[in-house]
Amino acid sequence: QVQLVESGGGLVQAGGSLRLSCAASARTFSTYTMGWYRQAPGKVREFVAAITRSAGSTYYADSVKGRFTISRDNAKNTAYLQMNSLKPEDTAVYYCNAGPSIVPAPGKAWGQGTQVTVSS
Repeated sequence: QVQLVESGGGLVQAGGSLRLSCAASARTFSTYTMGWYRQAPGKVREFVAAITRSAGSTYYADSVKGRFTISRDNAKNTAYLQMNSLKPEDTAVYYCNAGPSIVPAPGKAWGQGTQVTVSS
């Protein structure tokens, strides 16, 4: 089972940017679809973005399309989520996710989560 560790969360003003990183333990990282989910207080966990194994395709939730960019570096076993034009409604704990596929259902591997707080 791949182990995932997120980093890069924090507090930012509306309109600002953050980049999240997800470091994976597995040497088989390149065989996993990678992605991000988020969970705001009192809400269910929701899909944010996904990237296929070879980075040939990316997918985004409508709420982040045009503002967030997912990428991966298979040589570094790391996935990224660049978040621009952040809004207060983006405030949530962001979780890295990995599996053979992660949409419509998430993969089995989760990170511990990293808090993103956007102030207005």
